[in-house]
Order: sequence, then C-alpha cells, then structure tokens
Amino acid sequence: MWLVDYRDLIWNLTISDLKVKYQSSVLGFAWSLLNPLLMMLVLYFVFMNVFRFELENFALYLLIGIIAWRFLANGTMTAMGSIVGRPGLVTKLYIPRQILVMSSVLSSFISSILEFAVLIPLLFILGAKVTPNILFFPVVHGIYFLIVYGISLVLASLFVYFRDLNQVWDVVMQAGFFLSPIVYPITTIPAAFLGYYMLNPMTVLIETYREFLLYGVTPSLVSFLFLLATGAVMVAVGTLVFKRLERRFAEEI
Repeated sequence: MWLVDYRDLIWNLTISDLKVKYQSSVLGFAWSLLNPLLMMLVLYFVFMNVFRFELENFALYLLIGIIAWRFLANGTMTAMGSIVGRPGLVTKLYIPRQILVMSSVLSSFISSILEFAVLIPLLFILGAKVTPNILFFPVVHGIYFLIVYGISLVLASLFVYFRDLNQVWDVVMQAGFFLSPIVYPITTIPAAFLGYYMLNPMTVLIETYREFLLYGVTPSLVSFLFLLATGAVMVAVGTLVFKRLERRFAEEI
C-alpha cells in the first residue's frame, strides 16, 4: 500500500510544506492564530452591533466556525497546486502522485490541529461548557481530513488541465462561507429551507464541533454517520477522478 511504502516521503514533503509556510513570514505560526482572531473580532462587531445578534458565547461560536472553515479553505486551495507545483516529482520520478496531494493536505491538517489547540484555553477563559466530550475532537477532525483530502484530489487533478480553477474555487469558498453556519445561528434559516440547508456537510460538521467544544454535549450518531459517509464518498470520488486524469499529468505540466 502506497501510504505505508512511501510514509517517509509523505512525512518529509509535509514538513517541507510547513517550513515553507511558516519560515517565509515574520510572525510564522502566529498568523494562524491572529488571522482567525482578527476575523472573529470584525465579524463579532458587525453581527453584534449591526444585526443585533444575542447568542451566548457568540465570540467562541464565531471562532469555532472560522477555525473549522479554514481547514477546508486553506487545505483545498493549497492542495490544488500540489501537482503543478512539483513538476520534478511528476515528470522525473515514478511515485504515486496522490502522495503530493496527501502531504499538502496533511500540512494544512497539522496547522488546523494547532489552531484548535490554541482555542482550547480560550474555551476555559471565556466560559464554555468544557466536558469529556471534547475527546471527540480527534475522531471528528480525522473524518474532516477525509473530506478535505477527497475534494483536494479532484481539484489538484483538474487544476493540471484548467489553470483558472483556483479563481473559480475561490468564489465557491466565499459563497460557501456564508452558506454555512459560521457567522449566524441555524435558527435564522427559514423552516422551509432547513432540510436542504442540513444537506451541506459543512453545516453538520461545524455544528458537531460546537456541540462537543462549546456546549459540552455528545454529538449525535446520525451526524457522525453522515460525516463518515461523506468522507468515504469524497475519497472514493476523488480517487476515481484522480486516476482517470493522472495519465497525462507529465504532458500537461
């Protein structure tokens, strides 16, 4: 299995991605904390003072949604260029090319874990109901990794042929940000649209994070199964698309 056979290469590429990401900036990893915090402050001011939201622990509510969303946005955008960005490994070496996508998503996954780790002290300081249910985090975040990896396989393979895809995906991410319950509660969604709204995996995922991180409750089994099925489908579809398109990667790059 390529995951086992090439585990050292995957790990080295992941560390390389992390070094490039953090060593080239003055504040390094601090930006991973400052970025969601600053965004949270802006959104908190707008929605508390302009839209008059009255939601308990609204700052943490926003922060959990923003940090969760960042893994999808950063992970998929970075992984999209993982094949094109390493032409030498694609054209001169015979390796499973999905390794490049895997290592890229893995570096974003580690960054996301660090961001959530910084969030934990804030949960205590700002009065969240922290319970042993917080231990669900590794399971949910592992399922989230499958979802991001599956989407990234599709994007990375298509980007080899369609270089405008990053612009299109950027628009999709902006729309998805406001179509997911990141800055507003689900209770604001009209009942007539709620069924369709809950079909969005990011809605279920973000609400699941809030259940065990913010409210201290056990996530529902239905949510777990829905997310697990979504992750499995994403990886299956991503692998299928990647396998069909990778034959001409070397020619196109």
